[in-house]
Amino acid sequence: MTTSVAQQAETSHADCHSTHGYITDKDRYLARLKRIEGQARGIARMVDEEQYCIDTLTQISALTAALRGVALGLLDDHMKHCVLGAAQLNLEAGEAKMQEASEAIARFMRS
Repeated sequence: MTTSVAQQAETSHADCHSTHGYITDKDRYLARLKRIEGQARGIARMVDEEQYCIDTLTQISALTAALRGVALGLLDDHMKHCVLGAAQLNLEAGEAKMQEASEAIARFMRS
């Protein structure tokens, strides 16, 4: 009995989601996201208090860099865990995961 690439990708997707690649760093990611949340609130406060535009833009730049750092870490974990795991499962599942990762990278680059 053969399975389609979509079925293999779905199975691989389910396997990846049962144990996320970032599970060992979950607390670190959550701590970083809480700091980012605080930065966003700080920016809102700066706008509310009508702070100098350049200072606000500087903080937005820092927030953007922090989010990119989290995204790159998650992408790295995904490649090492989900993509590699699918490739070890079989070639078609690996190709499907690689395509999924490529599409995620393309979305990330557009933002």
